[in-house]
Amino acid sequence: MTTDRTHVAALEDRIGSLRFAMFTFRDQYDHLASQPMTKQDVDAEGGIWFFVHSATDLWDSIAHQPEVNVSFSDSDDSTYVSVSGTAERVVDRDKIRSMWNPMVQAWFPAGPEDQHAVLVRVVPHAAEYWDSNDSKMVRMFAIAKAAVTGKQPDVDAEHGTIKL
Repeated sequence: MTTDRTHVAALEDRIGSLRFAMFTFRDQYDHLASQPMTKQDVDAEGGIWFFVHSATDLWDSIAHQPEVNVSFSDSDDSTYVSVSGTAERVVDRDKIRSMWNPMVQAWFPAGPEDQHAVLVRVVPHAAEYWDSNDSKMVRMFAIAKAAVTGKQPDVDAEHGTIKL
């Protein structure tokens, strides 16, 4: 797979410091379901890596419905990123060991050899982002002013799409 490195860099720039995400997938009834996940890494091709337990609805569901969405947010900085992509199930003990860390150990006390400790890699198709350039105080003032005047808030915000 060849992904434009500038697009991958743009995605990394948007989600690099954001660790936690809501991972949305289709469940066994084809309903949308979401759960919080911790991002482990973004690889050179833009793949976003997560640890998951193999005995979960998420693991089972993405085998049949791999199209997913991963949403990151940082309300303090007013940064929001929505990544759509295809989830891949990865059972590779060498990769699991290389990504292992103390936080993962908390979820899998048996360590990286735990048969239920597996990985999901999301291959992004596109990412949409919203990012405010104003400080939190400026944004709050603009919203308060809008509530009083009945006009939309005037905030300096950036919105865009990254195609991968």
